[in-house]
Amino acid sequence: MSEHIKRGQLAKNFWRTTDLADMSKPEWEALCDGCGKCCLLKLEDEDSGDLAYTNIACRLFDDKSCSCGNYPLRKQMVAGCVVLTPENIERNAHWMPSTCAYRLLHEGKRLPAWHPLLTGDQGSTAQSGNSVAGQTVPEYDVEEEDYEDYIVEGFQ
Repeated sequence: MSEHIKRGQLAKNFWRTTDLADMSKPEWEALCDGCGKCCLLKLEDEDSGDLAYTNIACRLFDDKSCSCGNYPLRKQMVAGCVVLTPENIERNAHWMPSTCAYRLLHEGKRLPAWHPLLTGDQGSTAQSGNSVAGQTVPEYDVEEEDYEDYIVEGFQ
């Protein structure tokens, strides 16, 4: 669990009573389950708009910890990085995996039973099979013309 949750600074079940737009920064950050799926390169079909997830991870992604190697500076270091906020969730939710708390709450749905906010265990994402840790290829190891060869099912 992140430090601010351990210390009990967040209201119990805050995500059920607080709109995304009204969440504090610690509440917003606590929604992340640490799956790493948002850091995967996605391909969009030009005709249908459908997304395909690859197992190619952003160059800043740490495959072992399943986290960004430079979270505070990610947008400056990776031009295409989308820093999800309450202000841009409407236009970016479709890029997030279907299990993402931000997307689920934006769509009026509940958190999955394995989410760390419900289990109290940050490891529950990996234990449930919803983490990409240990399953990715670094972006710098793959030529752009080969991205389609890295499409995987099950990461959506």
